[in-house]
Amino acid sequence: MPAEDNPSLIPAEFVSRRVQSIPASGIRRFFDLIGSMEDVISLGVGEPDFDTPRRLTEAAIRSLNEGRTHYTSNYGLLELRQALSDHLERLYGVRYDPASEIVITAGVSEALQLAVHVALDHDDELLCHEPCFVAYMPCVTLAGGVWAPVPTEPENDFLVRAADLEARVTPRTKAILLSYPNNPTGAAMTRDDLLPIADLAARRNLLVIADEIYDRMTYGVQHTCFASLPGMKERTILLGGWSKTYAMTGWRVGWACAPADILEAMMKVHQYVIMCAPTPSQYAALEALRSGEEDAQAMVAEYDRRRRLIVDGFNRLGLTCFEPRGAFYAFPSVRSTGLSDEDFTERLLREEKVVVVPGSAFGACGAGHVRACYAAPYEQIEQALERIGRFVGKM
Repeated sequence: MPAEDNPSLIPAEFVSRRVQSIPASGIRRFFDLIGSMEDVISLGVGEPDFDTPRRLTEAAIRSLNEGRTHYTSNYGLLELRQALSDHLERLYGVRYDPASEIVITAGVSEALQLAVHVALDHDDELLCHEPCFVAYMPCVTLAGGVWAPVPTEPENDFLVRAADLEARVTPRTKAILLSYPNNPTGAAMTRDDLLPIADLAARRNLLVIADEIYDRMTYGVQHTCFASLPGMKERTILLGGWSKTYAMTGWRVGWACAPADILEAMMKVHQYVIMCAPTPSQYAALEALRSGEEDAQAMVAEYDRRRRLIVDGFNRLGLTCFEPRGAFYAFPSVRSTGLSDEDFTERLLREEKVVVVPGSAFGACGAGHVRACYAAPYEQIEQALERIGRFVGKM
């Protein structure tokens, strides 16, 4: 039937080339397979298995019961911005003006969109290390920018080096996107690792977008906030949120901090696209900053226990895995099996009903690895390792 006779058939020319150029998520297709299967153990979703602490939920319920269901300021609740400013100063010694340098967003995903839309004009280049979160490249493309990946290597624990970034700088390079602790590798950078990148940003007059959503999840290393480095607050857009630290993924609440002129530009996008983050979620986030520290620390301690289990387990199975020092992901190599990362993940799901994500979904240099999220119950990780051992034993 011709398209003009069937309005459900939408011609491709009705979809922008920019959107057509974005690949489908390398993660989501596995979830389509899971829906029709039973007894599946998922190490695929980057989401805490803990429930949101009850006090936080009750704070949101109180806001509903008291009729606080209206728009907040476009910037977000002033109380929340003040508490966040205090929180960042206490942790990292960097302070942002609650009135003009902080915006509360609908998750860190929106904060990232705001940052790249403000930072990039048409054909401006953004440098980013790979492997990295699957949404980064599409966000840059949607903003009209040019994605310029910088490969990292397992031999260097997937840490990006200033020299590798500088080798990719061109006259069109506008910004660097950093995301440590890292999804998918679990790599974490120290202050000494970051200082040469700060020097590069200053010398080449580059903006830095620092996605630090996993800042509270480190193991044996201290997180360094990029904006706290000398001279970096003035050229950094700092992103973070509550999803991972406080088990609040579904609440969709995050934040962005930046110098006032940059933040005001981000507000132009935010106010037209979102208006404000969900009001009850903001009250839950406020309670998290006031009373959630003990819960956050308990969750991180449990993640550390699971981290040791899964990393040791992969290495015993011959799936070489460097030690992740942040977030809640392990990134073992599967090359010893003779399978590609995509074949490994598909066969593991079909034959042993364990979900991991192919490393190539996070960039070409992730090929030969898989991402396994250990934000799953300890007993499930043990069972998953048993099944993976059975699977690897068939190779």
